[in-house]
Amino acid sequence: MMDETTTDAASAAPDRRFAALPGRPGKVIAVHLSYGSRADQRGRRPQHPSYFFKPSSSLAPTGATVERPAGTELLAYEGEIALVIGAPARRVAAADAWRHVAWVTAANDFGLYDLRANDKGSNVRSKGGDGYTPIGPALIDARAVDPAALRVRTWRNGELVQEDTAAGMIFPFAQLVADLSQHFTLETGDVILTGTPAGSSVAAPGDVVEVEVDVPGGPSSGRLVTTVVQGGIPFDPAVGSLPAADDLQRTEAWGSREAAGLPAAGAGSASPGAGSAGDLPSAGRSGSTSPAQPTSPAQPTSPALSAELRAKLEAVPVAGLSAQLRKRGLDNVTIDGVRPLHPEAKLVGTARTLRFVPLREDLFQSHGGGYNAQKRAFDAVGDGEVIVIEARGETGSGTLGDILAIRAQARGAAGIVTDGGVRDADAVTAVGIPVYTAGPHPAVLGRRHVPWEHDVTIGCGGTTVQPGDVIVGDADGVIVIPPALAEEVADATLAQEREDAWIAERVAEGHPVDGLFPMNAEWRARFESESGARR
Repeated sequence: MMDETTTDAASAAPDRRFAALPGRPGKVIAVHLSYGSRADQRGRRPQHPSYFFKPSSSLAPTGATVERPAGTELLAYEGEIALVIGAPARRVAAADAWRHVAWVTAANDFGLYDLRANDKGSNVRSKGGDGYTPIGPALIDARAVDPAALRVRTWRNGELVQEDTAAGMIFPFAQLVADLSQHFTLETGDVILTGTPAGSSVAAPGDVVEVEVDVPGGPSSGRLVTTVVQGGIPFDPAVGSLPAADDLQRTEAWGSREAAGLPAAGAGSASPGAGSAGDLPSAGRSGSTSPAQPTSPAQPTSPALSAELRAKLEAVPVAGLSAQLRKRGLDNVTIDGVRPLHPEAKLVGTARTLRFVPLREDLFQSHGGGYNAQKRAFDAVGDGEVIVIEARGETGSGTLGDILAIRAQARGAAGIVTDGGVRDADAVTAVGIPVYTAGPHPAVLGRRHVPWEHDVTIGCGGTTVQPGDVIVGDADGVIVIPPALAEEVADATLAQEREDAWIAERVAEGHPVDGLFPMNAEWRARFESESGARR
């Protein structure tokens, strides 16, 4: 039988994790993108708010530590305004929603990007660790403040790194409360983490991160202080997937490729081994990453095509571009074996790559479900980009269907090229986005493929494609142009097209092709004379 004194003492001892709150919350709900500054930084702006849950066991008080687990490198801080529900809310209108908020305070929504891909969108492990949600230290009476005037600031080692006000939010607090309340009851004590502004980045062991919420010149939560420490116990591969970081996760965790120590877009080829932990800035180094998940080596990407260059490429045929590239020693630059679903449409854009590997059932189980590489690629494609898929010429299954085609179109993609099959080909065609494929097939992806990685160098239709390569397609097929040659090749093709048009006119007049096509010195002089006169 337990000692009665010990039992009483244990039951009376307050749990420091919830010291800033009225009690242990039943729910901790976090918002994904909610600030305009953060959306601009990420290059995507949501139409509606979206959410995930964090366990209440992840809460921590001011002055606590947060552990960066052994074998990881990307523990990121996110200063946020936290709302504490004071009265139950179920299906409340936005106009009434703020009345259900009793208090406001500071929170830090720590996340481990090394586990983000493993979580497949759930954030259970990447955001749910012990101490990953510091909150407090003091509560601000929600009735005493204008919600739009609330400000959040974050410091790392004394340097101000985040600052924004609720006025910069895409979705106001009242909308968040009203939206959540239409799905489930917000109960007294529940906490809503309302998202973070631009400036979130990676914290290393020894860093001190502070977050404060206030109204300038008015009430304040005080500074919420958390110190990052290094964990020493590695994850056990026998019981679950291991953390792994790739360059997409590094870029998003640090906030930019430059901050992550990666080559800038358009800066040229990455050096051998780029993307390894040793190539990161010192604050990001944490030893080796696990090989359990494939990583994506840093690859060069080009800036978006200028409107002028895009117009030139839209005006010239792929056959003409092929001829000009051949003159420059590039003959193996066509994506062979693919045909357009819309032969009348011209395709011009920069490559965003996706690689499938041959089906192996155990690998499909670990990489084929959830938020896999295929879905991440279609969610990441940007305006004017072309998703190019390596399917090894395998036509025994689809590599995309109408849902992903719609997603690419909604993201502003210029088109899709796959050397594999397309499922629901009629529905994909009806979407209207230019698609090149090796043919239709009714089977799902998992019959032949495992979605493996994206934004890496791939092989498609017998040629190599790198992220940022210029992709041009018409009824003849698809060609890949190195970005550095695009302007030169476009200009040369336009000039050749003008010359060919002039030759066609002479042939139509009845002149023989001998000496005219190609032009001898006499015809060349006449052409240049007439061309000069037209200018």
